[in-house]
Amino acid sequence: MTFAPTLESLATHEVPAWFHDAKFGIFIHWGLYSVPAWAPVGADIQELIKKGGMEALMRNNPYAEWYMNSMKIPEHPTYKHHRTSYGSKFSYFDFQPIFEEAAAGMDPAAWADTFSAAGAKYVVMVTKHHDGYTLWPTKKDNPVRENYFSKRDFVGELTTEVRKRGLKMGHYYSGVLDWTFNTDPITDFFSFLSNQRQSEAYIEYATAHWYEIIERFETDILWNDIGYPAGCDVNRLFADYYNTVEDGVINDRWTQTKIPGNPLGRLLMKAAVARMTRKMKKEGLELEPKCHYDFRTPEYKTYPDVRPEKWETCRGIGNSFGYNQLEGKDRMMTGAEIIVSLVDTVSKNGNLLLNVGPTADGTIPEMQKKPLMELGAWLKKNGEAIYGTRPWTRPDARTLEGNDIRFTRTERAVYATVIDPAPRSTISIPDFPFAAGDSVELLGEPGTAAAEPIDRGVRVTLKTDVSKTVAPVLRFTRAS
Repeated sequence: MTFAPTLESLATHEVPAWFHDAKFGIFIHWGLYSVPAWAPVGADIQELIKKGGMEALMRNNPYAEWYMNSMKIPEHPTYKHHRTSYGSKFSYFDFQPIFEEAAAGMDPAAWADTFSAAGAKYVVMVTKHHDGYTLWPTKKDNPVRENYFSKRDFVGELTTEVRKRGLKMGHYYSGVLDWTFNTDPITDFFSFLSNQRQSEAYIEYATAHWYEIIERFETDILWNDIGYPAGCDVNRLFADYYNTVEDGVINDRWTQTKIPGNPLGRLLMKAAVARMTRKMKKEGLELEPKCHYDFRTPEYKTYPDVRPEKWETCRGIGNSFGYNQLEGKDRMMTGAEIIVSLVDTVSKNGNLLLNVGPTADGTIPEMQKKPLMELGAWLKKNGEAIYGTRPWTRPDARTLEGNDIRFTRTERAVYATVIDPAPRSTISIPDFPFAAGDSVELLGEPGTAAAEPIDRGVRVTLKTDVSKTVAPVLRFTRAS
């Protein structure tokens, strides 16, 4: 099928089966910000937004990858940290040679092995974050800063290694923020919007990068961030992408915001910002996309119910995407917590895009790797309840014994994953169809479960102790 650059044509694109089936991907934030690797610890972005809006977030931004912005805000702890650690004359750009020397030993094969062992089915690599530094030797030079790119092709090398292991490879790009083009700090919602780059020079620059990523790497996912310049025909970009990569997917962060230049227009925009701020304080950060997309991307946030449209939640193992030296083991998700997050997300038609933040030399810290390996071990045993499944008639239930359950399904089976607390000898699920001839099995423990119908439900009796097992899974199979 050939796509035209119109919303009507693009809307006919269907989310490919591989993205529905994959369920779990790895996000990678790694760049110049991995050298200072510093941000305050505490609340995640959703908590900060609900507490005090965008201003509270920008004064205490926990994202280490936002270091270049945070170091310019006197109220932000990073401002003092940078001057104490590096001095007031040390520019963010002075991290470039330090990073490039440290990153020389980065091993893309080792990264790909880790991601495969964790059970990921796809990877999304940040190719350029808001600081503007590209992780591949782009043919399109930055017009305002010379030689501001990696001479080593980290993007190409990792793309090759990831695909060698049978995983899909997506690419992130900061579409409308680039702090080499605009050095003003973002301090609130209005400056967040006005910081977005709209010039013809920037449109040419960023769009050339996207075409380079599409044509050279044949990316499986166009993962844009924040938005895109209003003067660009993104529908043309999307059509060209679909016509190049037939089963590719596009995320929802391509909204094009026009910033009024006249006083009345800016006044009206400030009023709109005030309304959006009130909404964010109540509901958290998630803006409605005004663009074509294949899937939604809530951040550090999930949904309470099954969503009819495909979605993917992204988050770090800690509260930062980029490596933050202040986040110790106690700030990291455990393997059990990641498993529960994945199961909950999949039950509601979502994917989990879980971030790793390597150190400047390319090392994935053990406190990030350990929970990933625990997840990988769980998926080896229970992956059939995750990969290739679809949501059931409802996402969850509570057993008569007080256990929380999440459901997934295939054509012939329904899976019930017990996420909290760990079950004992019986699991009684209300409002669950179970008839004579149907069967039940505890995944990885054949012959240890039996079931009988109860009033409008089912009771499962376990012959093995799973009280210390993380998220045990019951598979119910219909007789016909």
